[in-house]
Amino acid sequence: MTNRMFKTGVSRDQVSLLPARVEDYVGRENPVRAIEAFVAALDLERLGFGHAGSGGGAGQPPYDPADLLKLYLYGYTNRIRSSR
Repeated sequence: MTNRMFKTGVSRDQVSLLPARVEDYVGRENPVRAIEAFVAALDLERLGFGHAGSGGGAGQPPYDPADLLKLYLYGYTNRIRSSR
């Protein structure tokens, strides 16, 4: 994608108190792993998923479009209808 900085969360590989890694909260067979693999395989920029920032650098940085797509797909597969 672009060199634009996006908001980032805690790395899933970062060691924390309980459990040892954030990645350990999600089971190996959990459907979210398929969602993550699916979104990672997409060329989001070619599909039109860009940022909607002002370009002026004002305000908070936008969220990564890949993270928002993962969240939306998770909600859709779990029948959570609000995307606000």
